[in-house]
Amino acid sequence: QVQFVESGGGSVQPGGSLRLSCAASGSIFSSRAFGWYRQPPGKQREWIASVYVRNITNYSGTVRDRFTISRDNAKNTVYLQMNSLKPEDTAVYYCNLLSPPYLAWGQGTQVTVSS
Repeated sequence: QVQFVESGGGSVQPGGSLRLSCAASGSIFSSRAFGWYRQPPGKQREWIASVYVRNITNYSGTVRDRFTISRDNAKNTVYLQMNSLKPEDTAVYYCNLLSPPYLAWGQGTQVTVSS
């Protein structure tokens, strides 16, 4: 069964940067599209970025031009480079398949942006 392990979160000031990683176990990695999602405090989980098999990417309007998603098939890892962070980016960040049925969600990684 595929498992996701997210890492790289932390506390940063507005305008700062973080790079998140999502390591996926299992043999399906290279043939699937993946997404990064986040769940702000008291809100529902939302999709923010996706990367397809041939590295085609897509972003929600709230993170476009600030975040960059990428993948390394050799390492079974998806990355999210986050620049120009804002307080409203504070959330728990998760990765999973791009579309349902989703696999089991990992623990996520907490990102806190505050001064």
